Amino acid sequence: MAIINAEKTEDLRAELRGSGAVLVDYGAPWCAPCKMLLPVLEELNDEYGDSVAIVKVNCDELPELAGEAGVMGLPTVIVYSGGQPVEKLVGLRPKSAYQGVLNKYAAVSNR
Repeated sequence: MAIINAEKTEDLRAELRGSGAVLVDYGAPWCAPCKMLLPVLEELNDEYGDSVAIVKVNCDELPELAGEAGVMGLPTVIVYSGGQPVEKLVGLRPKSAYQGVLNKYAAVSNR
């Protein structure tokens, strides 16, 4: 599954309605750490495939979603399971930090 760029509020809400794990990256185009996170997200997308949906939210374009999620710093990554937020990582982290969280919530056979 490709990384989804939420262009409107409903794009994210539709992903969260599912029962699986969803990693949501709240960022902005001007944010240098957000740009550095993109290759990590692409690697995670390749590794986890269909077991995790990855959604990018541009906080400049969709500030209401950032507000609802309590985003106070960029990038903020929130992992949702069953539509509910279960883990929040603020700031750029090593890939292993994201893997550790996803391993708790994603049913992955290729780890």
